[in-house]
Amino acid sequence: MSEYAHPELLAEPDWLQANLDNPNVRVIDCATLEAYRRAHIPGAVQLPVHYYIKEEDPEGSDHGTLVMPPKQFEELMARLGVSDDTLVVTYDDNNALVASRLWWVLKYYGHTNAKVLNGGWHRWMTEGRPVTFHATRAPKGSFTASPNPDINATVEFLKEHHASPDCQVLDARTDGEWDGTNDRGNKRVGRVPGAHHLEWLRFVHTDDSRKFLPAAEIQALLDGAGIERGKPTITYCQGGIRAAHAAFTMELLGYDNVRVYDGSMREWANREDTPLTTTA
Repeated sequence: MSEYAHPELLAEPDWLQANLDNPNVRVIDCATLEAYRRAHIPGAVQLPVHYYIKEEDPEGSDHGTLVMPPKQFEELMARLGVSDDTLVVTYDDNNALVASRLWWVLKYYGHTNAKVLNGGWHRWMTEGRPVTFHATRAPKGSFTASPNPDINATVEFLKEHHASPDCQVLDARTDGEWDGTNDRGNKRVGRVPGAHHLEWLRFVHTDDSRKFLPAAEIQALLDGAGIERGKPTITYCQGGIRAAHAAFTMELLGYDNVRVYDGSMREWANREDTPLTTTA
């Protein structure tokens, strides 16, 4: 395999630079406000709910919180100038981690007209492309959120399917989280029994380009982790962010029927009715 099955999911810098003035394209910077204020891609708006894009827990804890509710997400996208027919390009300064998360949330709410900038901020800067520190105020959009539960796995869905031979689970966390030496503040440690392990960072080049690896190299990683093409997959991490990155990468290669367990270990490892293991 030498090419991505779905290259349209990526925006290459040449294309984006040529379309910065396109009124039908909305570029969203998913880095922190501080980073955005220092410099960003001209015309990009800043994602104000950094990182999680989730609903706040009224009890003051984010254990088990899930994706931002439809009404709240509609208001957020409208404020950023995104309408139902807008082509959204997401990017960040962290190996497309939050950019992929926003891509997944957009897809969850029915907006599939979205791309992730290949290489993100690092590649844009490395290639000497235009930047600005002037903030962009986009005209208000009109966004309709239509949830697609088929790409989300609830805790009950994972409990029901993780041991099934007709389903596979991908753990996108670090080695320490996988083997239980890093508890991330959870009440319990370990991994979902039967899960396969492949850390999300391995999908991206470590050089300054921060591009996604070629399709053949990503395929080799997935094959090596025991992930089968054609089998339904559930991805998870600590809070559904790295899991969304893994889901994006798998879709890039043409894997279908991939769900993100949005609650991930923030939910799973803080309940008493969910199985965990640290043994092979």
